[in-house]
This record gives sequence, structure tokens and C-alpha cells, in this order.
Amino acid sequence: MGQERVDTRLLEELTEQAQDLNSDALRITRGAFEDFAEQAAARRWWQRGGALAVLAGGVALLGTGRAAVASGSTDDVMALQTAASIENLAVSVYTTAAGLPFVKDGNKTVAAFLAKTTGQHQAHAQAFNAAATQAGGKAQNNPDPKYAAIVKQTLPSIKTPADVVKLAITLEDVAAQTYTKNVSQVSDPQLRKLFASVAPVEAQHRAVLLAVQALLTGGHPELITIPVDPFKLPAAAGSVGFPDAFYPTKNASPISEGAVQ
Repeated sequence: MGQERVDTRLLEELTEQAQDLNSDALRITRGAFEDFAEQAAARRWWQRGGALAVLAGGVALLGTGRAAVASGSTDDVMALQTAASIENLAVSVYTTAAGLPFVKDGNKTVAAFLAKTTGQHQAHAQAFNAAATQAGGKAQNNPDPKYAAIVKQTLPSIKTPADVVKLAITLEDVAAQTYTKNVSQVSDPQLRKLFASVAPVEAQHRAVLLAVQALLTGGHPELITIPVDPFKLPAAAGSVGFPDAFYPTKNASPISEGAVQ
């Protein structure tokens, strides 16, 4: 990557937006979960017979309503459990990576990014599990089985920060793709909002990691700093983190992949 001048105003704006994105997303996530919890409580009241007390003689209608709710919520619960399993795996991998000597004693920015991102993934896992239990399911405290197997196979070969970043990109990408697709797969509007609020945070993580990966493979680890020094970055740093015009979903995990068995 050549040392061309970059548009510093744009880079500074994007940096500020990136710092604000997770805070905004978590605020939306909390709102969506609170609304979903209220709706879930109302559905449980309906299912326990509240509507029957109001509408005497509406047994047949209530039975149909129960079937529809149960059928609609099954996929929702599985989607939430799978999302939690992906977050659980990310927390495990990032925690392990942060303890590796070449990360802990290496580039401080990479270590700081892993620590901060771990906290965000923990918050996401808690939100997905809370929604799953509100929907009548169980919390998923285990990692996604498909990607846990990939991580188990990959971890012994990790020797450098670049290896850590490559694995992290895979996890962030599958999370972003899965949640993006989940928006159209879940039945509850508040759950759509929940997934839609978390997906861009994972996409942001991937974008940062892609930029870090480019600097590492390009032999410029010294440029990985917070705050960014825009005068030292190559021109391609402004675009390498965004290879897709529209976020893909072809590698999204099926909603049943990490569901509680």
C-alpha cells in the first residue's frame, strides 16, 4: 500500500462514528429487549388463560392463538440461542487470545481491542439469552458447535497476532452475517430490532480487524494505534475494512445451529 495522503476529515469522522456505534447499538438493544420482555409477559398471560377469562367461550380461538404463538416462538428461541452460542464462543476465543504472550506483551492496541470487544460480546450474549428465556426457552451457555470445532482445530496453529486477527475476523463475520439474516427470520418485531442493533457492531469489529490485518501483513504494526494518526496511514486504510457494498448473508449460521438440545 503506497503512502498516499488520505482524507483526514473523513477518517476522523469515521473514527468518531465507530466509537459511538456500539453505545448507540446497546441503547437500541436494551430498548428492544425491554419491549420484547413486555410483549412476552403479555403472551404468557394470554397462554395461562387470561384471554379465556375475558372471552368466555373463546376456547377454540384461544387454542389457535396458542398454537400460532408456540410455532412462531420456536424459531425465535432457536435464533436467540444460536446467537448466544456465537457470542459465547467469541468471548472464549478473545479471552484466550488476550492471554497469549505475543498479544499480551505485543501490540498494546490489539490487546486493548480484544479486551474491549470481549466485554461487548459478553453484553450481547446476555441480551440474547435474556430474550430467549423471556420467549420461554432456555439460556444457551455453550459455544456454537460448528465454529467451536473450527477454533479447536485452529488454536494450536496460532503463533502471531496476525493469526489471532484472522480467526477473529471469521467469528465477527459469521456473527454479522447471522444476525443480519435473523432480522428477516424471526417473527417478533422487537427481536428484529434486537438483531438489527447488534449486527452492525459485529460488522464494525470485522472492519477494524480487516484494517489491522492489512497493516500487519503489510509490515506496519506500528501504525496500529488509538487514536489513529491519519497522516501515517496508507490510502487503502480507508476502504480495506469495507469490501462489501451490502453485507452478505451466505455464510450465516442456521437458526438451529447453536440451539439448546
